[in-house]
Amino acid sequence: MKTFKMLGFDLLLSNEIKKIPLIDGIIINQENSHQMWILELFTEDTYYDFFQNYITSGEAIDARAIISLPDNEPAPFAVVVHSITKLDDKISVLIKGRLKAQRKKYAELLLGKLLEDGLRNDELLEAFEQGMRNRPSLKDKK
Repeated sequence: MKTFKMLGFDLLLSNEIKKIPLIDGIIINQENSHQMWILELFTEDTYYDFFQNYITSGEAIDARAIISLPDNEPAPFAVVVHSITKLDDKISVLIKGRLKAQRKKYAELLLGKLLEDGLRNDELLEAFEQGMRNRPSLKDKK
C-alpha cells in the first residue's frame, strides 16, 4: 500500500462541481488486484447529511482529488461513500473507489472550447490557466 496526502477534493454532480473543503485528508492506494483506493476526508460536520444521503443511496459518484502537491492535476475517481464518523463538530468521511483513466487530450479540448467561445489574447490565456486548474467538465466532440 502507498499513502498520500490529499490536498483537495471535489465531487462532479450533474454538471456541477461541488468543492468539499478539507481540514485534512489522506488517500491510500491499496495496490490490490481490484485497484481500489481509500480516501478519508476530514471536514466540517455541516456536510454530514450530504454524505449520509450517498451512504443511503449507495450511488457511485465521480470525484477528483489533488494528491501530494497543490500544483498537481486532480486525479479522477469513481467512488462510493462508505462511512461517516462524527468527531465533535467535524466528520471523517471514508470513501472507496477506483482511479479513472485520465483524459489525455484535456488541454486540447479546453483550448478548442475557449477558442470557439471567441476568447483571444490575455482573456484566452487567463481562461485557459483557470480551466487547467479547475478542470471543468468538457464534452468530447469525437
